[in-house]
Amino acid sequence: MRAEDVMVTNVITVGPDTSVHEVAALLLKHGISAVPVVDAEGAICGIISEGDLINRPESGTARPRSWWLDMLASKDNLADNYVRRHSSKVSDLMTHHVISASRDTSLAQLAELLERNRIKRVPIVEDGRLVGIVSRANLIQGLARFKNDATHPKKINDAAIRERIVNELANERWATPALLNVTVQEGMVDLWGMVESPAERNALNVLVEAVPGVQKVNDNLVVRPIAAAGWV
Repeated sequence: MRAEDVMVTNVITVGPDTSVHEVAALLLKHGISAVPVVDAEGAICGIISEGDLINRPESGTARPRSWWLDMLASKDNLADNYVRRHSSKVSDLMTHHVISASRDTSLAQLAELLERNRIKRVPIVEDGRLVGIVSRANLIQGLARFKNDATHPKKINDAAIRERIVNELANERWATPALLNVTVQEGMVDLWGMVESPAERNALNVLVEAVPGVQKVNDNLVVRPIAAAGWV
């Protein structure tokens, strides 16, 4: 599945000149934690979140800065901080560097973006214009949809299922394909042979269960005794 399969297309946005008070009201009204900022042509130019609205004097959330931090800070840094605390325009508070993705970005890549950058949503952009947004919740929805689709799999012949399993085993460092055999009949998979550990046995079952077309897995594997490790 890709971004376009799970993204929300009716995205709530604001403009750079929107006031922070309007943004706060918008977040509360729709129960969201951030909104993309777009220009008149629909090009994304930033994103503003509830975190950007904290530390404001008018709401009583402003935190006093340590005197020694003020002493060490440059005048530009102090000026920037003042603007963020007192400006009423979105353009002065928003995050300008927006991490975005395209329609064909896979869900795995989106999940990695969210985790690596510690963010909750990724705007989806096409030709510089905002076309959608994917949040963590949308990824979970995609996972649920994938599970529902998997309960009604397309008919796949046994030879293709066996070939897929064998190929995937060959690509896993934890597996020992030379000690294993796989048979498939009407989607029912039997695993035969010897494994190094219970962990490898469990991983084998998980791998096979995830292969499209597999109806059931019969585990006939034997965990190799520690004493036997030296002669195989």
